[in-house]
Amino acid sequence: MILVCYDGSDDAKAAVAHGGELLRGQAATVLTVWEPFARVLTRYPTGLGPMAGMATMEEIDANSQKEAERRAQEGAELARQAGLDAEARTRPDDATMAQTILAEADVVGASAILMGSRGLSGLKSMLLGSVSHAVIQQADRTVIIVPSPQSAASRVHELHAIEESG
Repeated sequence: MILVCYDGSDDAKAAVAHGGELLRGQAATVLTVWEPFARVLTRYPTGLGPMAGMATMEEIDANSQKEAERRAQEGAELARQAGLDAEARTRPDDATMAQTILAEADVVGASAILMGSRGLSGLKSMLLGSVSHAVIQQADRTVIIVPSPQSAASRVHELHAIEESG
């Protein structure tokens, strides 16, 4: 069983496609993690002011979960098209994103975790953090990180420039 992390981004789509090439025929659970609104509020010391009265937290969470379910189904369909035997799954983020992913890997009995990398570097990476980096640091199983297509293309371009100049 492979746990495929999917958030709907182009990087996640590239990871699913690459995972299908590498792991064709494998059983996979495509996971989309959603964040409960109460956790979002903890990042804002003053709350969100007038926005908080627009809907109840339960309504916001129900909508977030519904969107996560839609996204997970999309990811599972892409995984099936890529050759994986995939099912969709969602989970609320109840710790850090990395801890939630690792806990779900335990639940589904995943032998490996497949995920994309946004390709952030330098200060941006330090400020925003890196879920893929945190998963690698905390994992007790194989983790396959597929680089961002843009980052990979940039690296190929840089290598060709070095080769041509040397």
